[in-house]
Amino acid sequence: MRIGQGDFVTWCTTRLAIGAFASCLAVGADALAQGVPLPPPAPKNRTYQPAQPAVIRPPVSVQSDVVRPVPYRPELVPYDESQHALVDRVSLYLSSIQVLSGDFVQIGPDGGRTVGKFYIQKPGRVRFEYLPPSPIDVIADGSFVAVRDRRLSTQDTYPLSQTPLRFLLADRIDLTRDTNLVAVGSDKTFITVIIEERNFFIGTSRLMMMFGARDLQLKQWTVTDPQGYDTTVAIFNLDTVRRPDPSLFQIN
Repeated sequence: MRIGQGDFVTWCTTRLAIGAFASCLAVGADALAQGVPLPPPAPKNRTYQPAQPAVIRPPVSVQSDVVRPVPYRPELVPYDESQHALVDRVSLYLSSIQVLSGDFVQIGPDGGRTVGKFYIQKPGRVRFEYLPPSPIDVIADGSFVAVRDRRLSTQDTYPLSQTPLRFLLADRIDLTRDTNLVAVGSDKTFITVIIEERNFFIGTSRLMMMFGARDLQLKQWTVTDPQGYDTTVAIFNLDTVRRPDPSLFQIN
């Protein structure tokens, strides 16, 4: 198996969650291929501390062709049993989605903006198509995840079970039981949950998911990797009815 674009891409492909999983690849591969230096690592912060809200990055406001930071900071508190009902609502929403497609915009750790389309069909199938100039496609077929570089005609494949994609693509998800849920917040705009994934060898990554407070629709997520890099993905023009073409999820 060929490891495209070095260890940075290899690490991203095996550790990050759903859209940021693909986002990190696109930003990292393009930056490395073009000789663009990535920003220096931020200080590691392996435990969530609600008294230091600076660790929570602002979300992205998505319009048809505009992505910009908005002045919003969720009120987050460490998760405990008193928030169980709120988390159950989010788990029920995620479990109710069987198909989902739409457009996405990402802001990578170097500030770069990338756009594309995504398709999800449970259980276990997803495809992220990055529009040019990014050459990356990320495809999961239910058992494996392939990271395809259209420019280099290469493809790296990994077991789906070894990536955090596994719980977002499961038929049913219980955030309390199936993840390490560390913080929850809600206000009139968003319901926000933060999940940590810990690995003895590479450290702790953090996934912040934000849902609409009224419709519970997933709006965006931010992944902070063990080095402190943030990647934010916002999704829009969502379709929860139309089933994607099965050929979109084929890995050859």
